[in-house]
Amino acid sequence: MKIAVLKSSPNKHGSSNLLADEFIRGAEKSGHTVSVIDAARVNVHPCTGCIRCGYEGDCVQKDAMPEIRRIILDSDMIVFVTPLYYYGMSAQLKILIDRFCAFNFRITRKQMKSALISAAWNADDWTFEALETHYKTLVRYLHFQDCGSILGYGCGTVEMTRNSEYPELAYQLGKQL
Repeated sequence: MKIAVLKSSPNKHGSSNLLADEFIRGAEKSGHTVSVIDAARVNVHPCTGCIRCGYEGDCVQKDAMPEIRRIILDSDMIVFVTPLYYYGMSAQLKILIDRFCAFNFRITRKQMKSALISAAWNADDWTFEALETHYKTLVRYLHFQDCGSILGYGCGTVEMTRNSEYPELAYQLGKQL
């Protein structure tokens, strides 16, 4: 299976990327091919809502989105990776997802698989509610088959994350696909 991992942490060596790396390690161990798109470092502009793409054409903006689009449409699965910022996904990931507008129909027709990986400092039981709801809405709207989530409660630092159960859970999620 071809997997596109959409990392989005501005902290290149942060907790969510640590979990993503463990997921990737597990997926590759099981023979899957993984492409990583680092939304925090790629040149992608926010959607302007101009609709010149007609919801299925090329975007008028000149940035890295054509290559990202190719990677996504060549994949069988998308893994959304984000630190939890103010109880939602990072702005970097949101910008990338908003640009799906120009190829929504192609994504929905593919019946792709998806997963969510996130890390948060907070460990309250309601910490991920808003992010989970947003992710479930994306799964429903884009006709994804949800393969699971790794939600790292209390992962405020890399050391906290490394010493938790979440790296192993991320590895196992990737390995079991």
